[in-house]
Amino acid sequence: MGEEEQELTGGNASGTVVQVGGTVRKPWIENTAVVQSYLAVLRAHGVDAPQPLGRDESGRQSVEYVEGSIALSQMPLGTDELRQVGRMIRHIHDVSESVPIPDFTDWKMLLPVENPNLMCHNDLAPWNLVIGDRWVFIDWDAAGPSTRLWDLAYAAQAFGMLINGEPVEAAASRLRAFVDGYEADAVLREALPVAMAKRTTAMFDLLRNANETGHQPWANMYVNGHGDFWRDAAEYVTRNQTVWERALSPSQ
Repeated sequence: MGEEEQELTGGNASGTVVQVGGTVRKPWIENTAVVQSYLAVLRAHGVDAPQPLGRDESGRQSVEYVEGSIALSQMPLGTDELRQVGRMIRHIHDVSESVPIPDFTDWKMLLPVENPNLMCHNDLAPWNLVIGDRWVFIDWDAAGPSTRLWDLAYAAQAFGMLINGEPVEAAASRLRAFVDGYEADAVLREALPVAMAKRTTAMFDLLRNANETGHQPWANMYVNGHGDFWRDAAEYVTRNQTVWERALSPSQ
């Protein structure tokens, strides 16, 4: 008799996700084989990512279940924690330089970017970071060709809590801590404010367009609060560009 399956909640676009013992099982999709190989390379180079475990007897993908709490429940993270997350993402990006890029003309990217040159997680956010004895990014199903800047812009906006209602200077301080942890160079620092505005706007546009076309699960997400959240976030990030520029200036 097999181990009991316990359905996991929290994901918006992963289909049915269950825990079986020390593993997570999800539908095997078109890009799963590439993603599992990507995880194996990351782990081989010292990134603590969930161990890929291939297919189970039902044809589903299987990955290691990581114990801990989701960072989203502990926001905002403190300065040292934000620096730690920045260092984690820098390590992921640096190791990813050694991963061959799939043919991105055939790769279905949710939010594609021009001239992708790096395999990326594409959803490095507090809802995908497990904090416990280990700090591990989970849910790699959206991994694919992107760029450092596009991936970092999303993570910086999310972990910095650059969202409507947050005091701007506090958000800028968190942004600075995160980017300092990443050890971003002057070129990345200068490009980030505009990239964050474009990235949050792209997320809102995705949801809005999905609502118009009925594309699921994004259409439901749009009407269930995600549309308002990302519209307000895009306006907030765009409105405070000069604050982010000042916070990220190497001279600060």
